[in-house]
Amino acid sequence: MLAAAVSRVVASVTQKPASRVLVASCNYSNDTTLEIKKCDLYRLEEGPPVTTVLTRDDGLKYYKMMQTVRRMELKADQLYKQKFIRGFCHLCDGQEACCVGLEAGINPTDHVITSYRAHGLCYTRGIPVRAILAELMGRRGGCAKGKGGSMHMYSKYFYGGNGIVGAQGPLGAGIALACKYKENKEVCLTLYGDGAANQGQISEAFNMAALWKLPCIFICENNLYGMGTAVERAAASTDYYKRGHFIPGLRVDGMDVLCVREATKFAADYCRSGKGPIVMELQTYRYHGHSMSDPGVSYRSREEIQNVRSKNDPIMLLRNRMVNSKLASVEEFKEIDVEVKKEIEDATQFAMTDPEPPLEEIGHHIYSDNSPFEVRGTSQWIKYKSIS
Repeated sequence: MLAAAVSRVVASVTQKPASRVLVASCNYSNDTTLEIKKCDLYRLEEGPPVTTVLTRDDGLKYYKMMQTVRRMELKADQLYKQKFIRGFCHLCDGQEACCVGLEAGINPTDHVITSYRAHGLCYTRGIPVRAILAELMGRRGGCAKGKGGSMHMYSKYFYGGNGIVGAQGPLGAGIALACKYKENKEVCLTLYGDGAANQGQISEAFNMAALWKLPCIFICENNLYGMGTAVERAAASTDYYKRGHFIPGLRVDGMDVLCVREATKFAADYCRSGKGPIVMELQTYRYHGHSMSDPGVSYRSREEIQNVRSKNDPIMLLRNRMVNSKLASVEEFKEIDVEVKKEIEDATQFAMTDPEPPLEEIGHHIYSDNSPFEVRGTSQWIKYKSIS
């Protein structure tokens, strides 16, 4: 009787590990060829391919990156409501295929500048989650030393989010001008929203970029709502990829990371060849409202949001494709989800316990490379030292 009981206990303990071994021993394909949606073209004879090769390693990497951005944004939402994050905060959950696909289509030394909805691009450009969350909470370990907050994060080759609507348009053209001047074959991705597309400075940037044939990819993230206004109510023409008039354009499925990747590769090659700028419209969707003060349900229905979640979610689409193509198993994705959740929780603990920057450092990092100099405070008698 005792022997039988022991055998039952041993069997129950070893059952789960045995199933994991079985999953790990399954043979998966190393790559597969997948169809992607054809891009709409403007002033272009040819566009990105309609098929692409997805490797198992790349697919798992893209999934983990998108899941990390999603979890990070949901954590930011929670921290804001708990008053750990103050000020402005614009979340991009739902738009993960845009930032991950764009990064997959360019080189690490290419340049990116975007709007205030910047957290996802911060991560894909190489800023760790802990540095992003710390910056959101105004802590010393943040990527901008706690001084920038949600809208002003920076790293090498990433020129941050910008609080002024559309200001990144001419700035991006300026970065592209530097690339052309240096003849380094680098390109600049300049992102803005459908609301900012109506700003005059975007058209001015188009003009200068076309006139000087700058290697600039202008990217409109069309998430259908500029603040609380549907695109049809704000724009006489919602074909944002045609807004460059004299600049060629692409309209891309922004919910498919592979479609975004291939379109970005095409656009980058176009710019590197010296043909000048190109406009990309990414058709995407955000689940949260415009900002934390916007519940996001007064100008659209909950059913609309749920419909996108259930049928066109970028993370779900990639996972289903990989499972159906025998590139990975459902169990593997669950393990990645657990790993990502732990990373977010660890980053949150770091950010919450990290100290705020001291007042003496308020004048630091005014310039990236400059000899120390004195900065006047709120009165001429208060002096701070600026250190690069």
